Amino acid sequence: MLALTEEIADLSVTSISGKVAAIRGLMIEVAGPVHAMSIGSRVEIILPMAPSISCEVVGFRGDVAQCMPFGSLQGVRLGCRVNVKSSVQSVFPSHAWLGRVVNAMGEPLDGKGPLEKGPQAVPLRNTPPAAHTRNRVGGPLDLGIRALNTFITCCRGQRMGIFAGSGVGKSVLLSMLARNTASDVSVVGLIGERGREVQEFIEDDLGPEGLARSVIVVATSDEAALARRQAAYLTLSLSEYFRDQGNDVLCLMDSVTRFAMAQREIGLSTGEPPTTKGYTPTVFTELPRLLERAGPGTNNGSITGLFTVLVEGDDHNEPIADAVRAILDGHIVMERGIAERGRFPAINVLRSVSRTMPDCVAETYRETIIRARESMAVYEDMEELIRLGAYRKGSDPLVDRAIELRPDLEAFLGQTKKDHTTIEEGYQRLAGILGDTGNDQNDLPQP
Repeated sequence: MLALTEEIADLSVTSISGKVAAIRGLMIEVAGPVHAMSIGSRVEIILPMAPSISCEVVGFRGDVAQCMPFGSLQGVRLGCRVNVKSSVQSVFPSHAWLGRVVNAMGEPLDGKGPLEKGPQAVPLRNTPPAAHTRNRVGGPLDLGIRALNTFITCCRGQRMGIFAGSGVGKSVLLSMLARNTASDVSVVGLIGERGREVQEFIEDDLGPEGLARSVIVVATSDEAALARRQAAYLTLSLSEYFRDQGNDVLCLMDSVTRFAMAQREIGLSTGEPPTTKGYTPTVFTELPRLLERAGPGTNNGSITGLFTVLVEGDDHNEPIADAVRAILDGHIVMERGIAERGRFPAINVLRSVSRTMPDCVAETYRETIIRARESMAVYEDMEELIRLGAYRKGSDPLVDRAIELRPDLEAFLGQTKKDHTTIEEGYQRLAGILGDTGNDQNDLPQP
């Protein structure tokens, strides 16, 4: 009833409309009552023989409003009537959304009927809680992946980035996280990705049990830039809704780069000047606004955010990767060279870091992790000489030890898609590889 009341309050007594004055690429200029529109307002182009086209006001130029569509402009002509709709974009989620697949508008895509609306509107462009009111991150979160649990431990409420080039396995890693991570609710945003992977992800990776506690937001690569951007906003809005209900939410987004590309497309269409690699200034403004919405809440709930970043040309210092790495609380680096030699997930633990890890690892196992990383670093430094046969055994005890441990550590870091290893099991197995037998299981950090 409350949801219906709010919708009725949004209805205007009078109808406000304008008309299409010009079309420039994907940009539609609307003449008419621009005083009744604002940035973010929703307008609707009325077509005589086809469904109406929903658009969003993204700028103003003189006495016209600049709008971008959520779909194709097929059939739009000069003089088409444009109705001005709501100025505040919001959704009405409820727990009935769990187990459902929706598009960027919050409309069902799974053929399971209409979605039950919740009692309260949740803005798509919400602001994160004030910094001084947020809780601190919680204890270690079991991600089910040995390399992450032991070397890049993630805490509840933390935000991590998964950085990888195309075809290195970040989508597979994301599916492992969706299947194995311990959380109350999962919200998965598939932003600008391959359409054929959606059903595979839902049926093979999540499965019926995982889907029952998840909401999937989908905007594939063929959809309009505005839809891809809004799908990212909706993913965070749904995460915030479930967080405010006291749930520990796992928010997965694939990928932030596609969100940035959509924002670049919108910015260039409105006349923004391109900067590095064509990205406009608003891209670097919108990234922190989006990513800061994840994290601990002000009450019991939290949002643990895991965001993939598509690294263009395997350059981990390209603009989006660099900007996102500075915002998040850690980064997981995946490398093509590791994938090419057949070790999956192809995580380079030496280049990856979790900024909250030092405080959530038991003192007993801290030394074990340091020694394991040291051994891998020594091998990496000497790898070329070892492969060429230029290193002689016995020249350096540290290198000899690194060569001896190498096969076991590589086997430890590799993991099949359906394999699951808890934090405790990971620590104990790593200690066994290094020959540490004195660790007490009671000293392990508690999630």
